Amino acid sequence: GFSSYNGMNGTSTMMDFLEEPLPGVGTYEDFNTIDWVREKSRDRDRHREITSRSKESTWALIHSVSDAFSGWLLMLLIGLLAGSLAGLIDISAHWMTDLKEGVCLAGFWFNHEHCCWKSHTTFTDRDQCLEWRSWSQLILGHGEGAFAYILNYFMYVIWALLFSLLAVLLVKGFAPYACGSGIPEIKTILSGFIIRGYLGKWTLIIKTITLVLAVSSGLSLGKEGPLVHVACCCGNILCHLFTKYRKNEAKRREVLSAAAAAGVSVAFGAPIGGVLFSLEEVSYYFPLKTLWRSFFAALVAAFTLRSINPFGNSRLVLFYVEFHMPWHLLELVPFILLGIFGGLWGAFFIRSNIAWCRRRKTTKLGRYPVLEVLVVTAITALLAFPNEYTRMSTSELISELFNDCGILDSSKLCEYVNDFNSTKGDDLPDRAAGPGVYTAMWQLALALIMKVFITIFTFGMKVPSGLFIPSMAVGAIAGRLLGVAVEQLAFYHHDWAIFSGWCSQGADCITPGLYAMVGAAACLG
Repeated sequence: GFSSYNGMNGTSTMMDFLEEPLPGVGTYEDFNTIDWVREKSRDRDRHREITSRSKESTWALIHSVSDAFSGWLLMLLIGLLAGSLAGLIDISAHWMTDLKEGVCLAGFWFNHEHCCWKSHTTFTDRDQCLEWRSWSQLILGHGEGAFAYILNYFMYVIWALLFSLLAVLLVKGFAPYACGSGIPEIKTILSGFIIRGYLGKWTLIIKTITLVLAVSSGLSLGKEGPLVHVACCCGNILCHLFTKYRKNEAKRREVLSAAAAAGVSVAFGAPIGGVLFSLEEVSYYFPLKTLWRSFFAALVAAFTLRSINPFGNSRLVLFYVEFHMPWHLLELVPFILLGIFGGLWGAFFIRSNIAWCRRRKTTKLGRYPVLEVLVVTAITALLAFPNEYTRMSTSELISELFNDCGILDSSKLCEYVNDFNSTKGDDLPDRAAGPGVYTAMWQLALALIMKVFITIFTFGMKVPSGLFIPSMAVGAIAGRLLGVAVEQLAFYHHDWAIFSGWCSQGADCITPGLYAMVGAAACLG
């Protein structure tokens, strides 16, 4: 009986630790707005008192110095924690995404790419990694034939449903605030609004776990927006270690602004971009000292993520691109078309998603969030598996679309007719598209249609979901399609007036990967 009591007492203590503390005397109730003037006045009085006491004794002087240094220490802790969680999320999401298609015999904890590194597969056999087994190879002993395809299809859908089911059940049961992106609510909190529990311990734990599950399920969503929410949860929790941030809501919002910068930094590997995002998009109060502290937190977070090296390529940025040829002034015309497409996509998505969310809220659909997630996941998985460009993760798809075809590339996007006699490194001349390119084009066209419509129904469900990556995917697909079309037009009609001045036969004129990058930027804007 005593041991049972101790177990219950330990569980109660753990739950109390995870619960958001109740507001005390002089603090704000839930769903209220803070008094900025009062908070700043209290901070000035506190600072004046510490300064006056620092002249009385050595201990008071040390306390004054530690109080001034505590802000930088807090930024260091936020950067370390945010970078570590981002690395954990990236590694886990990559592994669980590949788990839908198979498992590594050398170690189940390796994803597909790392498994092939472990088996020392040669470059020529890189598509036939001996250590990696699909589910049909594991269960049936072979991976050929219709039954093997159906089994792989079935396992892909089952894993996707399992991941999404776990995600929505955890969100619904433990942390309803963990759903969605989190950025609109963070902007509201930074403007001075109180939402108790939105940046609490439970939300951090559940958001981290369910973000991995949601991304791994193959739903048309990203992890970049939720990473900002995760970083802000880290900042809010760590504020409790320092009295001046724990007891002052205005000072706490300075920390949350820096945490938002750290979140963008680990999402895209861009510390300066994170600071600009926090300054321009989310922050209401952003003094100069917060600018430097935000930059420091973003740098620490990026360095931590770089040290973990979740992508395995020793690079920090999510999408590394390197183009060797400059674009020509006349290419502004297709770039403008991509900009128009991005605007139309944005308007279409916003109107459609608002209409769907309104329908979800005003009908019985909103009463069954678990069923909604399972239905959307099932439709997504059933449509995604037959097309290799929707079967792969969205981040992997964008990376492939951004890629500039080189001599050693084996992707169908790079299966051109090689009728040239000389090569100059990676600067290959424009060539006629081969059967692989044409196959990739219609597959990408189908992927574009699917991504456009399925994202409308996915965003807003009761799972963590970001919109950056799906939007970039839509733009990157459209850009790659247009880039290949312009490339083939220039190859077959290089004598036309619009091409004759700058694109001669056998020259490397058009870079389709650049069009994909421009399209992604257009849809993201």
